[in-house]
Amino acid sequence: MGKVVVTGYGIKAPGVRNKQEFKDVLEQGICTQEVLQGIGPNGSDLICGVIHDRFEKINGRNYKHHPRASRLAVAAADDAIEMAGLRDLRGRRVAILIGSSTSGLAEFEAAAALSTNDQFKKFPFWTAGLVNMHSVSSAVAGHLGIQAQVFTLSTGCTASSDALLLGKLLLESGQSDVCIAGGAEAPFSSVVLYSFAKLNSLPINQGIHQAGVPFSSATEGFVMSEGAAVLILEREADAISRDASIFGIVNRGSANNDGLSINRSDQTGNNMISALRDAVGSIVPTYVNSQALGLNENDTVESIAHRTLFGTSVPITSIKGMIGHAFGASGGMQIVSALLSMEYGFIPPTSKTSGEGYGDLPIVLQTRYCEVRHVAITTHGYGGNNACLLVSKYTS
Repeated sequence: MGKVVVTGYGIKAPGVRNKQEFKDVLEQGICTQEVLQGIGPNGSDLICGVIHDRFEKINGRNYKHHPRASRLAVAAADDAIEMAGLRDLRGRRVAILIGSSTSGLAEFEAAAALSTNDQFKKFPFWTAGLVNMHSVSSAVAGHLGIQAQVFTLSTGCTASSDALLLGKLLLESGQSDVCIAGGAEAPFSSVVLYSFAKLNSLPINQGIHQAGVPFSSATEGFVMSEGAAVLILEREADAISRDASIFGIVNRGSANNDGLSINRSDQTGNNMISALRDAVGSIVPTYVNSQALGLNENDTVESIAHRTLFGTSVPITSIKGMIGHAFGASGGMQIVSALLSMEYGFIPPTSKTSGEGYGDLPIVLQTRYCEVRHVAITTHGYGGNNACLLVSKYTS
């Protein structure tokens, strides 16, 4: 069926509203995180990646009563459709695939508090849509006004990577002509915050530059972030036939699960090695855009896989020191990062870290300017899913 290519994308991240702002953050290694006072256990402060836009109105339409994750997904999808020049999707078989680990959990929590306190009169009539986990994808379909194949993937931190893998399969099998794929997260609920704080995974009462440091044995804990990334995937022939701009190729991908427990991941790194090996095939990537986020358990698996497959010959970087970790949206955000890297010829730095404890790993600490032809993306998450992709530069 030919190559699967990216013809548009939208990105919403802390300190990032569009392509140019994301490029500036990545190229300059800017940390966009901030302190949220009193939101942690016992009134503690947490470092988070916050998006300050409310997105209650998008393209002239009111989304005030939509879950925040859905609003982020709609905003990112709207930008992606605009970039791809696909406002008119009539006659095309479309699939919408949005990944989210937490979806409308914050709204579910608020609704639960009202129901527990028997405040039925105050209970909003639109709550059924707020607490429906599928609203993150169906909102995009409603915004675009299309009767499409619509799926919400809730596979943890690999959700948007899995969405893109599924989109690639739908295009290659001829079941879809256009795939709108990515992820969206708005995870700031007490349940999520307390859950990860209980696991000692969140940096409580720490400074911004001591929190969520990728590839560092000196610190522990990740920076929780909001975010959304949505990409438009098409077959190369279809994109060429309508004279669309092509920003990259979703070349290969692979996913698996550790098969251990809902509370454990494979610390040998063997399953991540398998997924990454299958994703890159015989291609040597220019660099690896890693999920490393500041958790030693996570980052150790990343380092094992990298040493095993590439040694010191392939650079590795992580963007999590800049924008934090947006759970199921993170893979899509890493892919958009890779597309910008290929377009503008640079490898983004791993902010905050000096690589302490990972000295034999070829971590990119300063922006590196070079031709970028292939980028390997790694994602894995709580519950044991691993998903890796290879994104390549497009040449006609």
